[in-house]
Amino acid sequence: MAKILLVNPIVRQEDVPRHIPYGIALLASIAMEKGHLVQIYDANAWRLNDQTLIEVCQADDWDIIGIGGLITTYNFVKKAVATFKKYSPKSYVIAGGGFFTCMPKEMMEWLPQIDLGIVGEAFVTWPEVLAQIDKGDFNFSKTLGVCYRDMTGKPHLTMVRPNILDLDVLPYPAWDLLPMDIYFSNSSELYSESVYTSKRRVDVNGSFGCNLVCRYCWHLGTTGDMVVQKNEADGENDVVFSFGRNIRYHSPEYIVTMVKTLVEKYNVDFISFIDENFMTMDLYSGRTWLKNLSAAWIQAGLQPTCRRDGMPHDENCRGVHWAGTSHAALAQKETLEVMYKAGCAHLVYGIESFDPVVLRNLGKASTQKHNIEALQICMDTGIIPIPNIIIGFPEDTYEGIRETVRCLIDLGIHAKPHFATPYPGSEWYYKYKDDIIRQYNGDLEAFVSDLGDASKITASISHVFSPVELLGLQQIVATRDMKRLAISEEHWKKNHKMNSDFQPMVTPQASFNFSRKKLQAPLESEKRENL
Repeated sequence: MAKILLVNPIVRQEDVPRHIPYGIALLASIAMEKGHLVQIYDANAWRLNDQTLIEVCQADDWDIIGIGGLITTYNFVKKAVATFKKYSPKSYVIAGGGFFTCMPKEMMEWLPQIDLGIVGEAFVTWPEVLAQIDKGDFNFSKTLGVCYRDMTGKPHLTMVRPNILDLDVLPYPAWDLLPMDIYFSNSSELYSESVYTSKRRVDVNGSFGCNLVCRYCWHLGTTGDMVVQKNEADGENDVVFSFGRNIRYHSPEYIVTMVKTLVEKYNVDFISFIDENFMTMDLYSGRTWLKNLSAAWIQAGLQPTCRRDGMPHDENCRGVHWAGTSHAALAQKETLEVMYKAGCAHLVYGIESFDPVVLRNLGKASTQKHNIEALQICMDTGIIPIPNIIIGFPEDTYEGIRETVRCLIDLGIHAKPHFATPYPGSEWYYKYKDDIIRQYNGDLEAFVSDLGDASKITASISHVFSPVELLGLQQIVATRDMKRLAISEEHWKKNHKMNSDFQPMVTPQASFNFSRKKLQAPLESEKRENL
């Protein structure tokens, strides 16, 4: 059996470690079920220096070192895999997760230290790869869902590994391999009173996937959206992301039993569901999943006493509050009321914008009316809505941003917007790839190295605004400053009238509809698209 070291990269260096590496801990558990010896070095939790990573590599004769994470962890991954090969040269290096799945061939080119990459969902591929290595067989040409190197070092991508159908066959994550106390010390978040006072919060993944086709979002093979096909340029296999969907969710019984285990082992008081979108799961279940989960939560004795007794939350409350994600067009008051009773404290809503033109082109199947009503319905049930706002969309104009600010003021919302970012694996990445590369002087890796959590500007995809203008607009939206918005627009119009040669940073696509003449009051009669 193999000695395996799994490394969790640093995530959001500018913030404290808040979220356990759920995926890596789950893969560790799967490997241990097969008899392998596993350790996790959680660089994100420890935040130690480079020397520590060297010492970890030298701490044992690791047969396999694995690493995975989002594309935003690329800089750490690049440094880490070089360290693996230098200080543990006999170890077989395996990469996976979002950073690898979204662009496997590029990663194999940029990171020659990676021996094998797992693409998409790894629950079946991972133990199959381990079993093959145990036998001394390193020919992965017939293994589904991998990117392997031939004898010359050239990478080759095999066909897609189908997603598993039943998530309940998965073991619980190997929490005991993680420095849980570090994450518990950062449990508090400014989203709701119960999570602000939380002392022992843990992340749980209740479902995989989302049926929406948001242009800025990526799914990376976990929702049936990934296909492998021949690249016209070189005839080699490459990943392509489609609108295919394979929506899956754990049974309420599985989730509740997991949470009860967490209460018994760690005395947790808050669960953050890191699902892509709660409400799409509920829609796919025929509007039963969240109600059944809430009922099971109460029946299992997890309901917070403040909700059970109808009292304000305070330090004497016992039980487990929880939170997740929602969608404005799919949230129903009846369901939210049941969730509130079971202990749901807040829901993160991807509002993004209140501009009808932007919303129409996002692929979210949501309108301004949905956004406004959903937030109010959520508040009425007692659940706190946490709206996410984005600027820098391709269609953003001063008129549209003014509409967003007006709605923020009317609704009493304060939000510092993120920037629209074309992450690899998203529709926007492929649509604007040539311009992204141009903005980074022909160096795609420089763009990937620059990616963060969308709180800073990387490649701009705005058809109208420059990066400098977007930075100013971010502050204006955050402060809801209509006066400076008007002054900025006046200056912008004057400047571009004087510069008749002005060209938008990104050439507008013919498919975009910028016409606002047909828009009366904000699309109130517009019906949600069929999902």
